[in-house]
Amino acid sequence: MAGAATRPAPWHDPERVLLGVNLWSMHTTWADLLAAALRADDLGYDTLSTSDHVLACVGEQGPVFEGYLSLAAWAQATSRVRLGLLATANTFREPTLLAKMITTLDHISAGRAFLGVGAGWFEAEHTGYGLRFGAGPGERLDWLGEALPLLRSMLAGEPARATAGRYRPADARNDPRPVQQRIPIVVAGDGERVTLRLVAQYADACNFGFHHGTDALARKERILREHCADVGRDEGEIARTTEIRVVIIRDTRREADRAYAALRELNGDAPIWPDQPVGTPDDVFEKLEPMVALGFRHLICGFPYPHDAESMVRLRSEVLPRLQATASR
Repeated sequence: MAGAATRPAPWHDPERVLLGVNLWSMHTTWADLLAAALRADDLGYDTLSTSDHVLACVGEQGPVFEGYLSLAAWAQATSRVRLGLLATANTFREPTLLAKMITTLDHISAGRAFLGVGAGWFEAEHTGYGLRFGAGPGERLDWLGEALPLLRSMLAGEPARATAGRYRPADARNDPRPVQQRIPIVVAGDGERVTLRLVAQYADACNFGFHHGTDALARKERILREHCADVGRDEGEIARTTEIRVVIIRDTRREADRAYAALRELNGDAPIWPDQPVGTPDDVFEKLEPMVALGFRHLICGFPYPHDAESMVRLRSEVLPRLQATASR
């Protein structure tokens, strides 16, 4: 059970590589999801997250567990790992309610919560659950831009007020305040004109997708620095994180490919994404090392059901030390 005396994992450390686990909440059972969360905590991973979906967003439809209730249960069962969603769909909840939820999670976890948030993207679940989806990405980003300062105010212990836009709280208060002096806000997405500017204005971390490749990550990193200069933000305050969809480690590439194919079948015939870190420890290191060399110090690795235990162990024990060596150069 979570205890206040246990020191939380660090959130950001420019001198070393942090590893996060993102456990897919689709096509699984609660017993498996809880066991994988405990494993991540026991192995010493720094962050533990799941997605904010109510329908399976890959493959055929199947079981899906709600994100914030999952985090609350994990907070009671773990002791060190930091907890959040990657990423909260801003369209699902009023920002005032979200501030209360993440604050409650911070108390349950004894100061280990982080707030990952994005504009939302999966239209089918919005339509199916009667949630507002907006006219398009531009409107959803406008809503996110309105929500972020309200979240910042409430998490800092200040009332949230607004008289225009979608959200119009009159005097939303957040009592009690969070355990942490500043709950980290991670803005997910990498749109160069709007999203990265929101990162520069409000976030403690960005979260980019691995699928872009190193050249694209380098470009987005440069544009983020430009936005920081424009708004007068020290870019060194913003942790660089990237999310990787699937990590599978085996003794041979052939074994890893077989495990990947089996994982696909267990997840509703999900697509096989190309260019993922799937293979031997050397293969996985070669995929991840360029991101560390670029300055990304927090790698968040995806584990769909069955939340592969061998890969979780070997990523920490065989790949992480080599990534740390890269970061120390």
